[in-house]
Amino acid sequence: MIRSAITGTGSALPVRRVSNAELAETVDTSDEWIVARTGIRFRHIAGPDETTATLAADAAKAALAAAGRKAQDIDLIVLATATPDQTFPAAATKVQAMLGIDDCVAFDVAAVCSGFLYALQVADSMIRAGSARRALVIGAETFSRILDWEDRGTCVLFGDGAGAVVLEGEESGDAAQGERGVLAVRLHADGRHNELLYVDGGPSTTGTVGKLRMKGREVFRHAVVNLAAVMTETLDVAGLTSADVDWVVPHQANARILEATARKLGLDPAQVVVTVDQHANTSAASVPLALDAAVRDGRIKPGQLLVLEAMGGGFTWGAAVVRL
Repeated sequence: MIRSAITGTGSALPVRRVSNAELAETVDTSDEWIVARTGIRFRHIAGPDETTATLAADAAKAALAAAGRKAQDIDLIVLATATPDQTFPAAATKVQAMLGIDDCVAFDVAAVCSGFLYALQVADSMIRAGSARRALVIGAETFSRILDWEDRGTCVLFGDGAGAVVLEGEESGDAAQGERGVLAVRLHADGRHNELLYVDGGPSTTGTVGKLRMKGREVFRHAVVNLAAVMTETLDVAGLTSADVDWVVPHQANARILEATARKLGLDPAQVVVTVDQHANTSAASVPLALDAAVRDGRIKPGQLLVLEAMGGGFTWGAAVVRL
């Protein structure tokens, strides 16, 4: 049987790193206020020459190097983003060109903060079906471009960045017994909650890009319930329990959400990879960014069992169980 395995990870961040104190110089906020409510201390903000596609390409190059692969080995690029460079064509095709790949399947997936998990399942399904052999799965965002910098309740929460993995098809036995691969992915969406987290613009409505709007308290409540439920659901599908999990790699939205979700699952908070303090919420980039950070600093090791999870506007949410 063919199973898709993560063989390399990579990430990229804009050069400019902004502290809460620097942000407080132009926004009515403070370091104390932001840290107490979110756990965020820093975020990276894209400069004029840094775009979703350039960040995605840099993250992809790092993932390819980690996997020991050349760009020409890739036959599929799935890029999750809510902030593409252009309305069309897909940012994935720009990444393809930047990597020097003459021909491969390349397209974007739009599921906001859950986008990387949606992209992972699409790539995993295509590899299992034999439609691709090696894929780049990327989450990349420049959310700073759609923030209302006069809305202190939202602008302090987000940052820019990109993360990527190389996903390869391998003949495999039972990954639950120790062989690496994607064991299970479960995705959900509920469009009834559009007004809780959305952008107030778009080509077919206002004709403008728009700005991000969010009702944070309501989003928090849904996030804790939905994330704990989908993580349990995905582990059940894989025939595992939370006791089998080595690491949770969550969407980095808010430190309090991460803590509450861990408690609901009975997990030690030390098993949760946290980068929200350094990167803030980078939407679809946050899961692969956190994964790459924990792989490169040695926390996550080959053979360990990971649960990736995220929830975002839509609402969309999901989880994946992966043995690295």
